[in-house]
Amino acid sequence: MVSERRSIAPKRLTIHSLANSSVASSFADDVRSGLTSSPKGLHPKYFYDELGSQLFEAICRLPEYYLTRAESEILSRYADEAIKRVPSPVSLVELGSGSATKTRYLIEAIFRRQSELHYQPVDISPTALEASARDLLDTYTGLRITGYAGEYHSSLTSMRDNPGPRSHHEKILALFLGSNIGNFTPAEAKAFLQDVRQIMKPGDGLLLGADLKKDPAKLVAGYDDVLGVTAAFNLNLLLRINRELNGEFDLSTFRHKAIYNEEQSRIEMHLVSTVRQSIPINSLGVDIEFCAGESIHTENSYKFDRTQLATMADSARFTLTESWRDRMEQFSFNLFLAV
Repeated sequence: MVSERRSIAPKRLTIHSLANSSVASSFADDVRSGLTSSPKGLHPKYFYDELGSQLFEAICRLPEYYLTRAESEILSRYADEAIKRVPSPVSLVELGSGSATKTRYLIEAIFRRQSELHYQPVDISPTALEASARDLLDTYTGLRITGYAGEYHSSLTSMRDNPGPRSHHEKILALFLGSNIGNFTPAEAKAFLQDVRQIMKPGDGLLLGADLKKDPAKLVAGYDDVLGVTAAFNLNLLLRINRELNGEFDLSTFRHKAIYNEEQSRIEMHLVSTVRQSIPINSLGVDIEFCAGESIHTENSYKFDRTQLATMADSARFTLTESWRDRMEQFSFNLFLAV
């Protein structure tokens, strides 16, 4: 792991590039492992190449995809209340910052209470991180940004091992917006929250987005839209294997499938082979055999209730102190305080 420190705008913007030379080989290794396993599976983090990221932005605008609208509603109504639950002064850490569009609700709530703010966004894409940082610095003169271009674990480890100056009274509010916690298995979610807890002192907070249990038909529609954008997003995983690993997937022989697994309280996305076939992945030197109807499991999206969220908080030495919902009670933001 190499940490490269770049100061782009003196005193106001620093980006740590946590370059990992094994990223490409990790993709290859994970594809080999996932497609030679039974059942077959691929990690959802590989959805987000350039095309995948653009398709996800389009998904967020679909009428079936209620999450983005519910998030904006909650933040527009409750951002000030959420910020008031953490003593001032506060600094922000955001995991998976992206364009930081929704983050502005919270940044502005903080600036209504204090004149300066240190914001530490984490994003896998250095390009997205720098672009959003520049936009934010142009908008908010009291803002200072220390960005981390890398995965969550490596970025949190860097923050923990190399903490910046922090006044005795300053609190951290970490943000994990969207419904990304639902993409983790329960064990992965616990490990992630424990990583976040490592950078915190008692009284610091985590504002965690979590999708809620609801009518399965509505859930499935959110992951299988009429226009087929989510299907294209899912199928792009196979295109990525073709592009980066010289695979020979014929996308016309696979179909997107979204189902609700009631026992596990999760949406599952699959890519289902419609025929019996053998797919060469030339860079890996393997042929992947498919039976007709066999699937690649590409994503889970767990849905929660308050009891599950409180248990999740307790497992990582947090306590769930408040939960805010949209008017239709589809989505929640939850304040976990470090204990």
